Amino acid sequence: MISFLQGTIEEITDSAVIIGVGGIGFQVQISSETTQRLSSMGRGAEVRIYTYTYLREDMIALFGFLSRDELELFQRLITVSGIGPKGGLSLLSAFSADDLRFAILSGDVKTISRAPGIGKKTAERLVIELRDKVSMSDSDNHQDLASYASAGVGMADAEGSAEAEAIEALTALGYARMDAAKAVRKAAAEAGGDTEAILKAALKYML
Repeated sequence: MISFLQGTIEEITDSAVIIGVGGIGFQVQISSETTQRLSSMGRGAEVRIYTYTYLREDMIALFGFLSRDELELFQRLITVSGIGPKGGLSLLSAFSADDLRFAILSGDVKTISRAPGIGKKTAERLVIELRDKVSMSDSDNHQDLASYASAGVGMADAEGSAEAEAIEALTALGYARMDAAKAVRKAAAEAGGDTEAILKAALKYML
């Protein structure tokens, strides 16, 4: 199994990159976010891509990620029934690893189902199967995720707080829980105060 490739960027398309290693070009399937990041580096740049090798009777494919964090989350995603490698890449194209992990932890099915090819039932299955298998400490940016939790998003220790109440009010209005959490976090940091004050300030970020 190939754990990673370290070489130069030879070619980039919307869904793949060719990495040159010792005179051999490896084609690696990547997410749109990874495409953007590699494109900003430019052809000829040296890069390390962490890879997952997908083997089937009729094909062999490499899926690549710029961090072990993304790779490990991808490997968890594809254990869920109905989410193959393409579905995993679709999710990591629609969301950063941090945002996706947070959506899973907060049970935000509505947000997860925004990813192309991921319906509500698949999103619900993903939350059910992975909620106990991912944690904020898995992330390279777990401190940022912890600060989301302190805003009261689906975490027991924040129940009853002004931030949690503001988030519940926003979700009742139809906003996705993850989006509401981010807006409330910003609003609480700037305005503070009671639920009504936080809610009014947070609504500005939802427009």
